[in-house]
Amino acid sequence: MSRHTPSAEPAVTFDETDRKILDVLQRDSDLPISVIAEQVGLSTTPIWRRIKRMEAAGLIRARVVVVDQKLANVPMTVFIGITAPRHEMEWLERFRALIDEIPEVVEAYRLTGSTDYIMKVVVPDIATYDTVYQRMIASLDFSQINSSISMEELKFTTAVPTKYL
Repeated sequence: MSRHTPSAEPAVTFDETDRKILDVLQRDSDLPISVIAEQVGLSTTPIWRRIKRMEAAGLIRARVVVVDQKLANVPMTVFIGITAPRHEMEWLERFRALIDEIPEVVEAYRLTGSTDYIMKVVVPDIATYDTVYQRMIASLDFSQINSSISMEELKFTTAVPTKYL
């Protein structure tokens, strides 16, 4: 006998039409519903309902503006690899709190392998990066910090593949 208890709510499924809507929205979430409907091949009401359903299910988390990094005067991207001095929850919580307070840290991930964490930092120049670096090392212990400055962005997208839905 299985001990698995089915959830009260059935799993939400998504179809090819949902994928098409997501693909359009990921290119430009500011499009009017009528334009999305035209591109997908449905009328506006079903498109609106599907978008609302995907939002309610958490598939669509937010609609945001993507700001040009250079025009925002933060043209330098630095990737920082961090090795933690110890693997304890207290350290991780302090690390999370620290990076939440630093607006230049725009992405951060916990990893497998020899590097424990990687962060993406955007700054106007090396002096500003050094200020971020100094703030970090003054606030928390690290075993190792390795920084790499991006020379060129080869690909950037916020779109995720929808073919796996």
